[in-house]
Amino acid sequence: VTMSDELISSLMDLQEKLHFGLGRNRKKVAIGVHDFDQVKPPFTYKAVDPESVKFVPLADTREMDLNEILRKHPKGVDYAHLLQGKKVYPLLVDSQENVLSFPPIINGVLTEVTPFTKNIFLDVTGTNRMAISTALTIVALALVERGGKLYTTIVREREREFVSPDLTPSKRKISLSYIEHVLGVKLSRKEVEESLQRMGYDTKVLDEEKVEVYVPAWRADILHEIDLVEDVAIGYGFDRFKEDLPKAVTYGKPFKSFRLYENARISMIGLGFNEVTTLSLSNEKDEFKRLGMKKEKVVEIENPIGEDYTCLRVHLLPSLLKIGRENKHHALPQKIFEINHVTRGDAGNETHVAALTLDAKANFTACKSTVEALARNLGLEIGFARENHPAFVKGRCAAVLYDNKKVGVFGELNPATITAFELEHPSTAFEINLDKLEVYS
Repeated sequence: VTMSDELISSLMDLQEKLHFGLGRNRKKVAIGVHDFDQVKPPFTYKAVDPESVKFVPLADTREMDLNEILRKHPKGVDYAHLLQGKKVYPLLVDSQENVLSFPPIINGVLTEVTPFTKNIFLDVTGTNRMAISTALTIVALALVERGGKLYTTIVREREREFVSPDLTPSKRKISLSYIEHVLGVKLSRKEVEESLQRMGYDTKVLDEEKVEVYVPAWRADILHEIDLVEDVAIGYGFDRFKEDLPKAVTYGKPFKSFRLYENARISMIGLGFNEVTTLSLSNEKDEFKRLGMKKEKVVEIENPIGEDYTCLRVHLLPSLLKIGRENKHHALPQKIFEINHVTRGDAGNETHVAALTLDAKANFTACKSTVEALARNLGLEIGFARENHPAFVKGRCAAVLYDNKKVGVFGELNPATITAFELEHPSTAFEINLDKLEVYS
């Protein structure tokens, strides 16, 4: 490929966007771009003692071992938390033991890409095979679009080997009746095929009702049949959909419970907490095991694509604890809250408010004061009762009572809970079921 300063800048921008989005800020995926002519294959991806290897990282002139990079290099400081607690670190080297990369932290200066680079070598490492494959495909094809020629490699992993990147399109089926149901327009099989082909898909007719769609390997956004329907609509042309007036006039107004949720939100912000919004998907390990709780019935995902999201969440607290884990390298105190749905087995959705405080001075009394202030701002009269909850310290935990019924829990988090979620600071938290409060009914 013919490189230039503009192309390098564009490539680095794409790399960082993939790191942030698909790679979850390098937690799932890390991408390395190298000058292939400076090294000699085959390449080995291995785990090493952090003090056994030294190399010069990008944007530096000093030779450092891996621990020094985490302490002194800007990228090392930013991403050191990804390797915290690990006794060995990942390293990518060539046949001469020259270091290409210390993923997911930094590449070596040896393979730095310049406008004089002629041949590019891409390495993508991470913890999710699907995300890794997608990221590699996107970057590789981006270079092909810019005039490059793509060569595959053979990757040997223990007893198996495979060709990378694999650009084989995935197959999905879509029905004409489903398209009509979603779009409200009856499209012929030919119109559906032409619309999809305009959007870069290959198609194959299965019968009068169904079409098989070949999804390009780089389309990481196609997760469900509805995504194909969206592309059918785009390919068909939004301007071709006829305008239609509603058949009835209705006037909406918020549920009474929404007033409670909004006032709780305003109150928590006034108490100095920052609001967060997290995914409603979780996994049983976070929902129960890490909290020290017995497993309850959950709504499971039928075909989960990863172990992180296998069920609908039962509590808000694990979501907040995971945010705390990702931000533990930032200054204290950290005070966050969320008001959102949880799903408890067959009981349906409930709306909870939960809050987490990470602070060296976090204690039961301060947490109790926050709960009391929230109740007072909502016009509630609440009480407290002794509570033994495995996620909290025994004797430093209490139940929240409303109308003599338990509606929530708060206290100092158990050290086992703090360790399970890889936090490093004393923490307090509470979670309250807002749907059990009838103050606005």
